[in-house]
Amino acid sequence: MSNTTEKFSPYDAADYLGNLEDAAAYLEAALEDGDDPALVAQALGTIARSGNLSELARRVGMSREGLYKALSADGNPSFATIVKVARALGLKLHFAPVA
Repeated sequence: MSNTTEKFSPYDAADYLGNLEDAAAYLEAALEDGDDPALVAQALGTIARSGNLSELARRVGMSREGLYKALSADGNPSFATIVKVARALGLKLHFAPVA
């Protein structure tokens, strides 16, 4: 019996968001998961990390570090930032009746 230890890298959803349809479905799931706005910001952060974060930050008009921080678990971005990031990613937010 060998004593080899398997090493696993942490799961990162960003590794599995290959196109806009995947990103939109991921964001929709975050929106449906509850009333926590931080989940939406984190989902946008994950989507942002799946692509070129520096290019996205440029399109949004923020620094890379500022965007990363705003969309992190501890971030608290304004609604305007959320809308700008979504639009820069090629996504849009929309509302529908809950009933």
